[in-house]
Amino acid sequence: MNRDAGYRCSECGASFVRWSGKCPNCEQWDTLRQVARKRRAGRHAGGASAAGRVYSLPDAPGERQERIECGIGEFDRVLGGGLLPGCVVLIGGDPGVGKSTLLLQALSRLASGGHKSLYVTCEESLSQLSTRATRLGYRGAPLRVASENSLGAILAVLEEEKPQAAVIDSIQMVTVEGLESPVGSLAQLKNAAAELIRCAKENNFTLFLVGHVTKQGALAGPKAVEHMVDTVSYFESERFHTMRILRAAKNRFGSINEIGVFQMTEKGLEGVANPSELFLSERHGTQSGSVVTPTVEGRRALLVEVQALVAPSSYGTPERQTGGVDRGRFGMLLTVLERRAGLKLGAHDAFANVAGGVKVVEPAADLPLALAVVSSARDTAFPHDWVAMGEIGLSGEIRAVGHLQQRLKEAAKLGFQRAIVPKGNCKAAEDLPVSVLPLTHVGEICSLEPFRS
Repeated sequence: MNRDAGYRCSECGASFVRWSGKCPNCEQWDTLRQVARKRRAGRHAGGASAAGRVYSLPDAPGERQERIECGIGEFDRVLGGGLLPGCVVLIGGDPGVGKSTLLLQALSRLASGGHKSLYVTCEESLSQLSTRATRLGYRGAPLRVASENSLGAILAVLEEEKPQAAVIDSIQMVTVEGLESPVGSLAQLKNAAAELIRCAKENNFTLFLVGHVTKQGALAGPKAVEHMVDTVSYFESERFHTMRILRAAKNRFGSINEIGVFQMTEKGLEGVANPSELFLSERHGTQSGSVVTPTVEGRRALLVEVQALVAPSSYGTPERQTGGVDRGRFGMLLTVLERRAGLKLGAHDAFANVAGGVKVVEPAADLPLALAVVSSARDTAFPHDWVAMGEIGLSGEIRAVGHLQQRLKEAAKLGFQRAIVPKGNCKAAEDLPVSVLPLTHVGEICSLEPFRS
């Protein structure tokens, strides 16, 4: 028996000492292949090598590196202030959401600003890439481009060009020569990513890897690549809306409490400097079932319109549908309103929606959603210059929310005069340009001035 040999799964990349017909890790059949194991190098006679030397933290080698702004403010915000040399960024999202468009725009602007940039497409031909650049208005940018899907060829191009920023679109299409597994498999993905990351670190350039997503919305190749890169960002969108949100899920050199808001246009993605104004641009304050709430996305407060529609059911079982809010939480709020506030909804259809294709998942949206339900059930419009926020518990109590001052300042900026807030937030609302109306229990909702019959 060859003691210097081991076995590796061609599907998931896991290594084993013995061969078996079925991989114990991914449970795929006939995927274990024999590989030679490297002998462990002996320790140097002189002691620890330079790489293994231990330093005192103040004496540890390191230098401050300046970030490079790409000229797209919303993108720079998510990255932590711009591109950092040696940083590897993984960007995922649904097909057609705008990943390639955003990166082509960003690198074209970098190239126009004098920063050497390289765009490697693994899925398109150069003529297709050129057509897209023409449509976006960047055909004349001095951006270096290549169409390759072989890892060896890509590494050779990177070594020859020595860019300051590079894009690999996409990592799932990169082929590792000599690896007996299909393109896009986990083994291919991990080996390709490892070599590309090594190249970026050694040559100190910013590397963007485009990743596909699974049907569940997670980056394909499970978490194998996420822990290898420095930054992970996801593009989010609703299918029939032009709004796009870029959200950081991991950032070793910056905050993950940042989002970038974009709008898809004929000329590509455009950053939205004031998302709140855009979300409320088509709002009609005279309609019932509509309440504005300041929600916090990362470190940014956004004003969104929460809508509800309540009507007598025409069928035996009342219907419950939501868009942009959690359906289970909406059902819980309806039960709390019926049990704790005396609102009879058992024989009514109830629908909830967040206008503009935005998703609101924080509990602070409970109170505005409950107010929208009461407004629709009583067919009475909620005041157009009021906002609301608060979490609702199962016993009907209204609990305090975080970042209240940030929320109210954003509301005041757009002309809102009054806010319904949990009583526990009253102290934090002092000296703010918006007057507050405190509530402690959902039973007080129906007795509010707008709903008095």
